[in-house]
Amino acid sequence: MEHFVVSARKYRPKTFKDVVGQQAITNTLLNAIENNHLAQALLFCGPRGVGKTTCARILAKKINEDGTQSEDEDFAFNIFELDAASNNSVDDIRSLIDQVRIPPQVGKYKVYIIDEVHMLSQAAFNAFLKTLEEPPKHAIFILATTEKHKIIPTILSRCQIFDFKRITVKDAKEYLKYIAESQGIEAEDDALHIIAQKADGAMRDALSIFDRVVSYTGKKLTRKAVTENLNVLDYQTYFEATDLILDGDIPQLLINFNKILSLGFDGHHFISGLASHFRDLLVCQNEATIPLLEVGDETKQKYLEQSKKAARDFLLKGIELANECDLSYRNSKNQRLLVELCLMQLASINHDGEKKKTDRFIIPPSFYKVDTEKTSEVKKEAVKPSVTQEPEVVTTVQQDQQEKPAADPPKKPAVKINPKGSVSGLSISGLKKKKQHELAKKNQIVDESNLPKDSFEESTMQEYWSKYVKKIDKEGKKILGSALGSDTPKMKNETTIWIELPNDTLKKEVERDQYPLMEYLKKHLNNYHIELYITVNEAAEKQYAFTPREKYEKLKEKNPLIDKLRKDFDLDV
Repeated sequence: MEHFVVSARKYRPKTFKDVVGQQAITNTLLNAIENNHLAQALLFCGPRGVGKTTCARILAKKINEDGTQSEDEDFAFNIFELDAASNNSVDDIRSLIDQVRIPPQVGKYKVYIIDEVHMLSQAAFNAFLKTLEEPPKHAIFILATTEKHKIIPTILSRCQIFDFKRITVKDAKEYLKYIAESQGIEAEDDALHIIAQKADGAMRDALSIFDRVVSYTGKKLTRKAVTENLNVLDYQTYFEATDLILDGDIPQLLINFNKILSLGFDGHHFISGLASHFRDLLVCQNEATIPLLEVGDETKQKYLEQSKKAARDFLLKGIELANECDLSYRNSKNQRLLVELCLMQLASINHDGEKKKTDRFIIPPSFYKVDTEKTSEVKKEAVKPSVTQEPEVVTTVQQDQQEKPAADPPKKPAVKINPKGSVSGLSISGLKKKKQHELAKKNQIVDESNLPKDSFEESTMQEYWSKYVKKIDKEGKKILGSALGSDTPKMKNETTIWIELPNDTLKKEVERDQYPLMEYLKKHLNNYHIELYITVNEAAEKQYAFTPREKYEKLKEKNPLIDKLRKDFDLDV
């Protein structure tokens, strides 16, 4: 059995050109070497697996080359690597400082690579400060860390900082494709894309996943095999779920979700992936944002086809619902029910909410369809009115001016009003008819002689008055209730109720809303001839304070110490 070397070590870059996804940093370092402008203390920071230690080793080798050595020369005697995670004490740093003083035996520079430098103790950092600021001419320090915020500012100020970025999915996929071709492995584009996406910006993780999947599938790498081995939900799952949501097929949607759970997937992972899928569909609806979609060409075509089926409003609402479910998942006691409820709401968007939006009327327009034959007959009768038939409503002002009064006009003309009739206010003719309808109501003559006129006691009237005040007070009409309760009503005569209010403001308030009050009293007293008489008590009106000065004077009368308080604190009224 031959010794197996993992891809992360086997394909570690040996030159700056081989480094993936860090062109800006590698070009800067190359130019600094060529122009002899390289700092003596460098800090490489960034996520794991993006090439920090690799670039440090390449730089250490590059600055010692003079063109006479072989390609295999690694300058092992000039490069010193220190793992600060396990060598983080003051003694370790002092030992390093003692080694720095000795010049190199081969080459020009001694390079000290300190990995995970943020693990050094506070005392070790302080011991390292002087040497880092003024190192010997032959020494170069390269510090590497994944957590720059844990390094003290005095160290940061002495270093030239290089921020390494995450490897993009596209760059990682291209590098995996190169490795697959060099190993004679037939790999599908979607399979490599899933591996690159699973690595989350770390090239070392991508290579480790690649080795694991190749051990599972052999020389042929398929999308299905990758998703099974990595236990991830692929695009096809979300495409099927979205189709069911758009069709409103809730039963099948719940069955598919149950299958996903039975495969060992987490509901939280599924709903967050569905939100990302909706985001990708939304991105596909605009040509300017299509480059934001990081998928293969075949999958991109599927996204474009499904994005045409989904409306923009649906996708925005879907992202909102899925995001709310994502945020509430950890705190939910019944997490499966939470996701199922979210799926049912998503499937109901097009089949409940949007239907109501497309139909502008709650009552369907067919309800308002009228038989055209009947309407034409009504129009003909309106053009030729009968002499014996009494007119229903005066239609226009011109008819009022043109028509002459009859010789013997009826004393009580009957005006016919359809109480159930409704007139549309969306057209000019509709507005005219509505105005005519209101005018007919005003002109309607009510015969008051036949209405009841029972006698009642003043105490009975006051009892119903109090009940009405309590009634409107519960309805939230506090001002009107306070006005009606400010005085006890009295009977001025048999049909007149008299109330005396303290000011004109309350009088206007009662006059404006007296109609419901009188209807209430008339109904309960069974007397439709009573009236309300309102007066203002000028003496009482003067007792009320309205301005700030009047209110202050009232308070001063009750408590003279208020004036002393105002003077002591130099307050204004």
